[in-house]
Amino acid sequence: MMIDSATLSDRHPAEVRQLIREGQWDKPTSGLANGYTQANLVILPQKYAYDFLLFCQRNPRPCPLLEVLDTGNPSVRELADGADIRTDLPKYRIYRKGLLSEELTDIKSAWREDFVSFLIGCSFSFEQALLQNDIPVRQIEQHCNVPMYKTNIACRPAGIFQGPLVVSMRPMTEKQAIRAVQVTSRYPSVHGAPIHIGSPEKIGIANLSHPDFGDAVTIKSGEIPVFWACGVTPQAAVMATKPELAITHAPGHMLITDRKDSTFSIL
Repeated sequence: MMIDSATLSDRHPAEVRQLIREGQWDKPTSGLANGYTQANLVILPQKYAYDFLLFCQRNPRPCPLLEVLDTGNPSVRELADGADIRTDLPKYRIYRKGLLSEELTDIKSAWREDFVSFLIGCSFSFEQALLQNDIPVRQIEQHCNVPMYKTNIACRPAGIFQGPLVVSMRPMTEKQAIRAVQVTSRYPSVHGAPIHIGSPEKIGIANLSHPDFGDAVTIKSGEIPVFWACGVTPQAAVMATKPELAITHAPGHMLITDRKDSTFSIL
């Protein structure tokens, strides 16, 4: 049987993670295991961990922390019991001194005992709520990755870490955008409400057809772009500040957790 996103939309997270671990899925995770929270990943040597923790605390919209793993421990406990941070995401990126050096489907060979892993909330986690309110999620419709853009909005620096806010974009009508604000405001642990609506040039985005990460999507007549803070922001910070080594998820390729999206709803 061919595996596609529709096949995996209603599967349990543990089943999807097993397929990922076996190398049977290496694509973006938007639309998979509907109803379950997804997480961004940042792995750093311990000497950078405090600075990055402080960066997350100072920038909670793009970097809402869900779990921090003990030094040298690749096993997720709180979010997905038994998940292995080295194998259970479809793709990883390795940055050396701020430059992307490799993209891998597992990082066992790169693992170090001084690594600290950070799991950060992801906007994919509220997409099911958007769909349930008849709000389109274009990248799911078009079977591609969500478009993500660097902005002219600076994050608050912490230690060595600084850089621009990165946003994800979903097009919709103005009426749908109002409802999207209401819906996603209930999920502050996975980026919450949009940070900007319409007028991309006001946040430094010159061309929506050329995202910095992910894929461009169709914006239909009568639709406007709606932007959410994005968990790829730490990757922009890594590129800006150039630590000796950092490992992240490839944009759009998340850890699917065992926690229900409703766990992170405040209403």
